[in-house]
Formats: sequence, C-alpha cells, structure tokens
Amino acid sequence: MTRHGGVAAPSGHRGDLLGLSGRLTAGWQDSDQAARLSGHLDRYGPPPQHGSGRAGTLIDAVTQAGLTGRGGAGFPTGVKMRSVASRRGRAVVVANGMESEPASEKDKALLARAPHLVLDGAVLAATSIGAGTVHLCVPRSRQWLMTIAADAVAERERAGFDPVKIEVHGLPQHYVSSEETSIVRWLNGGDARPTAVPPRPFEKGVGQRPTLLDNVETLAHIALIARFGPAWYRQAGLADAPGTMLTTVSGAVQAPGVYEIEVGTPIADVLAMSGASPEAGSLLIGGYFGTWHDRQDVAGLAMASTGLRPVGASPGAGVLVVLPPDACGLGETARVLAWLAGQGAGQCGPCVFGLPAIADDFAQLASGRPRGPALDRLDRRLSTVFGRGACRHPDGAVRLARSALAAFATDVKSHVSRRVCVSARTGQQPRPGGVLPIPGPTDREIWR
Repeated sequence: MTRHGGVAAPSGHRGDLLGLSGRLTAGWQDSDQAARLSGHLDRYGPPPQHGSGRAGTLIDAVTQAGLTGRGGAGFPTGVKMRSVASRRGRAVVVANGMESEPASEKDKALLARAPHLVLDGAVLAATSIGAGTVHLCVPRSRQWLMTIAADAVAERERAGFDPVKIEVHGLPQHYVSSEETSIVRWLNGGDARPTAVPPRPFEKGVGQRPTLLDNVETLAHIALIARFGPAWYRQAGLADAPGTMLTTVSGAVQAPGVYEIEVGTPIADVLAMSGASPEAGSLLIGGYFGTWHDRQDVAGLAMASTGLRPVGASPGAGVLVVLPPDACGLGETARVLAWLAGQGAGQCGPCVFGLPAIADDFAQLASGRPRGPALDRLDRRLSTVFGRGACRHPDGAVRLARSALAAFATDVKSHVSRRVCVSARTGQQPRPGGVLPIPGPTDREIWR
C-alpha cells in the first residue's frame, strides 16, 4: 500500500520494485518534489530501446501484461496501441493529464512526483507505434503542474534523451474537456468540447492522423512494463485484471489521499488503509459519474471492474468517497448534479435543458420542500435524458442520480413527505459546505 496526499510509499530503488506495491509511487516519501531525470533513472533504470517497428515488442508486452486504461473506461491498452499502429500515416501520442474528475487527485499526484515515468511511457509508446510527436495535456488552471511538466521535458531535451518531440499544452478546464475527442478537437484548433464519433481518435485524431490517447497513469504503467516485463507486471493484481492502480480516497477518513493498491484489493481493505470512520455507512464509487452504495454491501468486493460489475459499479478513475454519518447523501448528490449541469458542452438538448431540470428537481427533493410531484417528475426526466446526449456527460449524471435514489431510498421517502431525513435524526447539525469537492465556477464561454 502506498499513499500520497500525504503519500504513503516505500523508499528505495529498483530492487524494491519487485514487490507488489510501490511501483508507480516508489520513492515518493523521499521528497515532496518532482523527481529529476537523474533520480528517476537511478530508481527505475534507463528505458529499453524498442525501435519504431509497427509490430514492436512493446505492444506485445503490454498486451501480455493485460494492462487496461486507467482513465475510467478500462479499455485494453495493447489493443488500442495495435489499432493505432495498424493505421496508415504517421501516428501521434496524447498523454491525458486533464483529470477533470473533482474527486480524483491521482494524475496530479503522479505528474507532480514522477513526471519522467509518464514521459518515458509516452515516448516508448510513440516509438512502438511509429509516432513522431507526444502531446502532454494538463489543465491550464494548474500552472504549477504545467511548470513541472515543462521543466521535465526541457531536462530531457538538454540530455538529448528522447527520439520524439514532446509538447506540453494547457487546456481549459471543464468536466467534458478531458474526454478524448475534446482533447483532439482542441489540439486541432477547435474548442475543448466532445465531437461526434466515428471517426475515433485512433482512426483520425490530431492532424487527422491515427492517435493513441491514453491517461497519464496508463502511460506510466507502460514504462514499467517496458522495463520489467509482462510477467513481472502480472505478479500484482488479479488474473483478469493485473497490476496496480492509483486510487483517491476521501471523505470520512483519517488519511485522505492517493493510494497505490493492487487491482482487486477488497474495498474494506482500502478503507482500512485510509482510516475510514466505522460509523460511515455510504460510499461513492467511481467519482461523479459513479454510483452510491451501502458500505456493507460492497466492503468485500474487489476494487476492479469485474468485482464491482455485479452491483452496477465501476472503479472509474479509481475514486472512493466515504460519506460521513452526519451528511445527507441526497444533499451531496444535489450539489454535484448542480455542478454537472453547468459543466456540459451545450451541444445538445439533454445538456442544455435536461440536466438543469434534473438538478433543480433533485435540489427540491434534497431540500425536503418539493414542489408538486418532484419525484415522479425526476423519474420521467431521468428516463428521457438517458441515452440521448451528444456525448456521455448526460448519461453519467443520470447514473449518479439514479444510484442516489436507490442507495438513499429511506431518506427519499422522508424528504418527499417533508420529514427530517435519517442523517439528520442522528442529532448532528448539517455539514456546512458539503463533503464532495465542488470546483469554483468556470467561464463557460472559454473553451479554447
């Protein structure tokens, strides 16, 4: 187990990496600064040379390792790499460090501490698929992170370290701006809003070229697989979901932060690592497009897509939020839905009209002062909006709302009948400001 935020991580060098944890986060406790290139190479060793062959051995190694994307979708990385490599034309690699999920801090932590591991993975991926350029994308609102990334790239350029060009970009930060077609659209000179598919980026992406777009954590895993091999990688995790993953744990825990865990670690064990309150009864899994659950129902489940699928959940970007016993789950969900309603791209009716209406209905329900049949109205709107958006943004918000109605069904009945909800019956005062982080307002007119 390793943690950042504080980061709990083993110190040490390459020998320590043969263990089952502390792979991405090796040495993070040694310093609170970004690793320099020399320190990075001392810890991990130099990256191997895979050449630029379209059927390069790295693609085979990543496929054999069973690595899946760590940005939320969980698509097999080797399949994606091979698909890009098989297309005609010079490919492009995009490292997605946008991390628009407010409850996640893993990508920020990884880039802040181990930028060279991410860049290694991006460059190795580029050479394996025949790409000549790597684009690293981070939110421009995190200027300090852009500086760390730019400094790392400059250090590598001075050392003549990479055979491909690396460019760092700061994109406008909206929830939908981290979506892969939004990033491609922005890099092509447009707004950072999702576009219709097909074609997908692996077909026609940046500059109409085949584009490999991966989360920065995914690329860091590629760097490790290239160095230590697929058999080593599979020593951790599950047979059908190998490796480690970064998980952000927050809420009613004593030690919130980013933890590196084996994929498939029981949720109860992750909560124990973070010192979760024994009185907390509800858990948000997967972030703001995720689902609410009773803690006891999921405690024994594996933190992996296969382990969570039976209860309709997904790790998403590796997010766990523990709801305090004095917090109202409906109130927290209402706050998130109101924020999500203001984060849409404004390109379809479900985003422009549906999500604000859903957020308003949910806010009425959470307040305990619904106007008319708010619950019936909300149910109808959720059904109307789902599956009809121009992108996945409306569906994610609907999923969150539906899960809250199910997980907090007893509170829903109390709120509809204008009675005090169960959380308030504990005698606690309402928690000011809420539990789930809500970013400050963004200028919806700024998409470039």
